[in-house]
Parts: sequence; structure tokens; C-alpha cells
Amino acid sequence: MSLVQPLALGALDIVGDIHGEYSALVQLMTHLGYDLQGNHPNGRRLVFVGDFCDRGPDSPSVLALVAAMLAAGKAHAVLGNHEINLLREDAKDGSGWFFDSRVESDQPKYAPFARMSAADAPAILQQLSQLPIALEREDLRIVHAAWRPEQIAMIRELPTGSARASYDHFEKLANAQALTHCIAQRMRQEALSWPHSLEDHRYEPPFLPAHSESELGKAMVNPLKVLTAGVERECRNPFYAGGKWRFVERVGWWNEYNEAPAVIVGHYWRRMHPADAPAHGSQFENLFGGTSPVSWHGARNNVFCVDYSVGARWLDRLRGNDPAQRSKLAAMRWPERVLVFDDGLQATSENFEAPVGLRD
Repeated sequence: MSLVQPLALGALDIVGDIHGEYSALVQLMTHLGYDLQGNHPNGRRLVFVGDFCDRGPDSPSVLALVAAMLAAGKAHAVLGNHEINLLREDAKDGSGWFFDSRVESDQPKYAPFARMSAADAPAILQQLSQLPIALEREDLRIVHAAWRPEQIAMIRELPTGSARASYDHFEKLANAQALTHCIAQRMRQEALSWPHSLEDHRYEPPFLPAHSESELGKAMVNPLKVLTAGVERECRNPFYAGGKWRFVERVGWWNEYNEAPAVIVGHYWRRMHPADAPAHGSQFENLFGGTSPVSWHGARNNVFCVDYSVGARWLDRLRGNDPAQRSKLAAMRWPERVLVFDDGLQATSENFEAPVGLRD
């Protein structure tokens, strides 16, 4: 089998990014009618879009629960970018639950958080390493961030269990391309022409072509990165995000998706209440183009992001706010196209396959 695998037939419940929010996952499963072994009285099956871990209070329990359901054949899942980081031993912000190197730096934002025991880690990593990047059947496709035909075709040729090795291979190709194009040398020249740090929000830089080319190469050469982290393009109007000035921007790839099967993704930190301050990143509004929080989107209105920013609950805890007020864990019931949230709220999704000019 390859990194694109068959999706189970029958009725499904497709769960968005969990990010260590174990209590929310248990509550959501209860509202969906599952027990903690993944059994459903009507034979439904859970599907997870990835990003099980990081930032939240109990990533180990989330992974243990999901791993048991996967091993028993009660659920399906794809890898998210946070699992890719884990497999590659790439310690990122919010991963102190696993990496010793992040424990101290993560304390101010994310503590308290449960840590995974050294004894449990190898089995979890082995199971994650066998997950696909994408799942598909005739009517439905599941991927963490982007369904792009070119990149999907590339990973169809890659065998199950090769996610880490393949990812590393393509990262080396991206680095080689940067060397060929003398990007580092050109970036040094651009730095000489701009006296301020690109981490200083007070000074907006001009468009710096080599910096943009560097960011774009890192984002787009690797097909596994595109499918798990999204599509980016050159941005000639620099913007400040994530602590630095950026020269590439995320693209709503779904606006170019014209194939018949519906696609469900996570990754993009959708919000139930549009008036809320963005939970993650500065380009949210542009990505979803003003669609309602429960609307299908894209060129054919057959793509849906089921991530409702539960990964931002750490921020509300830090501020002393109710963590469930703005951020939700959601599942899309298929084929019913009904959303179920961890607080028990349900909502029928809108505008599925509606012509773009005829949205509700």
C-alpha cells in the first residue's frame, strides 16, 4: 500500500485537529455515540485528520486513545504536520510533552501538560509511522491540509511507512535547489540593503525576492509538506506573522479544486464566531473568503475545514478565560454533513456543492 490509502465505506465521523485536548475528545466521542474503544451502536467509524498532539494539556492520552482504536481497526487517520515533526524529531513550540529540549521553554505558555513516558514513546512512534498522508473513496477524500493532484500523484508512488524517509528526501532536494540558485548568498546581499531585523515589527521591509524564494522553496518543493501544511505563493506585500516579516502567503487551494469527490481537511484554525480575534496566524479571513463558519467552500463548494481552533484553548487558559468559549473540537458526520461539537452543539453544514453565486 502507498501513502494514499482506501477510506472505509459506510457512515463516518471525521474529527478535526485535537492538539492534546483529551477531555474534548472524550466529550466529542460521547456526543457522537462512541465508547472509548471506538465502538458505535450503528457501526459508524471515526476518521481523524491528524494533529493529535502539541500545545494541549494531555497529548499522551490523546495518542494512546487514538492508537488503541487504530490498532483495533475501529478508526482511520492521516498524518498531520505535528505528527510529521514528531517522527522527524523536530522539536517545535508546544511539543514539550515529548521533547526534553522544549520542556522549559514551553512552561510559560502551555503548563501544566502531561509528558509521555520513555517506555510508551517507541510504540506510539511506530504506529504513527505507518499512517498514510491521505485517504480516499469514490465520494470523499481526507487529507490534513491540501488535496493537490500533482502532490497526491507523487505520494501514491511512496510505500506505507515511508513518510519520514520521504519527507527527509524531499527536504534535501529543497536544500539542493536553494544551493543551485545561490539563495543564501542573495539573501545576505538583501540583508545588507535592509538595515532592520526582519523580526522587528516596527519596520516594514520592501519585497525581498531571495527571501521570498527561500520561503517558497521550503514550502512547496516537498509534496508531503504541501499536503500536510498547505499551499503557499509569493507575496509582494510583506506582512508580519509568527514573529517575523513574511514574503509568502498561504493560499486557499480549494478555490482551484474542481474534482467531484468532496474533501475534508483540518489545519486552518476555523472559528465558530467570526468576530473573535484570530487564534492562529494573520490570514484566516482571506483564506475562507467570508464564508460562514459552517459553510462548505472552494470552487465547487465541496471542501470543508473541520478544525475549529481547539488548539488555541491553551491561550484562553493562560488568560483566565473559558477555554471552550471560542475554540471547539468538531466532527463532520458523513454522509449527513452535520457538524457535532465537543459541547454537544450540532449544526447542519451549508452550501454543499452550491454554485458559488447562489450561496445562502
